Amino acid sequence: MKNKTFIIAILLLVFTKVAAQNKPQQNFSFSLEQAINHALTNNRQAINSGKDIEIAKKKRWETTAMGLPQINGNVGYQDNFKLQTSLLPAQIFGGPAGEFAEVTFGTKHNASASLGLTQLLFDGSYIVALQASKTYIAFYENYKKKTDSDVKEMITNSYGNVLLAQESTEILKRNKSNLEKTLFDTNETFKNGLIEEENVEQLKITLATINSNLNYVSRLKEISLKMLKINLGIAIEDDLILTDKLDDLTKNNMDLALTSQATNADFSAKNNINYIITENFVQQRTLELKLQKSKALPTLAAGLNYGANSYSDSFHFINSNQRWFNYSNLGVNLSIPIFSSFARSARTQQANISLDKAKNDLIDVEQKLKLQYQNAKSDYEFSIEQYNSSKENLKLAERIENKQQIKFKEGLSSSFNLTEAQRQLYTSQQSYLQTMVDVINKKATLEKVISK
Repeated sequence: MKNKTFIIAILLLVFTKVAAQNKPQQNFSFSLEQAINHALTNNRQAINSGKDIEIAKKKRWETTAMGLPQINGNVGYQDNFKLQTSLLPAQIFGGPAGEFAEVTFGTKHNASASLGLTQLLFDGSYIVALQASKTYIAFYENYKKKTDSDVKEMITNSYGNVLLAQESTEILKRNKSNLEKTLFDTNETFKNGLIEEENVEQLKITLATINSNLNYVSRLKEISLKMLKINLGIAIEDDLILTDKLDDLTKNNMDLALTSQATNADFSAKNNINYIITENFVQQRTLELKLQKSKALPTLAAGLNYGANSYSDSFHFINSNQRWFNYSNLGVNLSIPIFSSFARSARTQQANISLDKAKNDLIDVEQKLKLQYQNAKSDYEFSIEQYNSSKENLKLAERIENKQQIKFKEGLSSSFNLTEAQRQLYTSQQSYLQTMVDVINKKATLEKVISK
């Protein structure tokens, strides 16, 4: 039997693995805007933040239901297999005075059934709880907006990193191809005895560096692409093609209108989702203070009960001729808080202090957001300046490297000078690509701060 169970478990494991392998691979093709829209729907963080809103709405109904009629039913059964014995004066039953008679009361089997209805008529805490439930939902709705803003920035960064790795790979491949041709020509010239072997060796060192960088960037491209897939909410085995080009994205993200706000006075922190969430905390602390104050008010509730009991020395409760004794009652309960040894006062003071802290946090967040705006604005402006500067530097580096190539082939320059020119060109190429990504990322950060 154990062997059979083991074989079944192995077959189920193999079947599960084969089914996973046979899962159809999906193909995706996204521009940056399409990638962001897809992530806002399929990113797991975005999905979970949406579920938090659903939970908050259910929580609100749970709170609302506390003030609605509550109906509870109870069914009970008791088997008195040994009835309790009591002592009574024997003279009650005609016996001698001073002696006691042993008697038992009750029946061996007891059964009961009841139905109760309760209704809260007034409770200050309940009224505050209803108000708090609205704030509770508002918090998670705002948190969903914050999550969407974070996802948008994350996708922008991930998308740019993949494009950076792809462009770096292509540039390194072109550099490798050009250097291999130069190395071949230089080696042939060396064989003819026209130059020194050092020239060949210097170019080999540069080529080895390019090969190492190319291998690293190729691995980085795969990792960046898989990270983007995870952020998009798709499987890492699926195919993903990015339709936007790094150069086009950079040009489209050079929006100097975003930096037209010159001072903090022109920036409204109240539009930022972090400020709105902190403001939501202030509202919650205000309601907590109101809740503590409401506990000094009386509570009023009503209840209606209806039930029946039955007794028998044998179990006959399911018989139609078994007698049941009905009862019913209606009650109203008023609870008035009088004195709590200042416990309510202490709780109220705590809530008041927490409210003051929340207000201070709101002021702190506003000040930090103004500073964050200035930093983001400055970083974005700097990224554009760096992009324009690196673009010009790249043109200069290309001209210098081209001149050194010509001089080297004509024997007017050494391999050292050529290598230095090549290294300067390679550095300028990577710097140019990085500044393009920086423009895209810094704009995304700035838009996040101003909630655009």
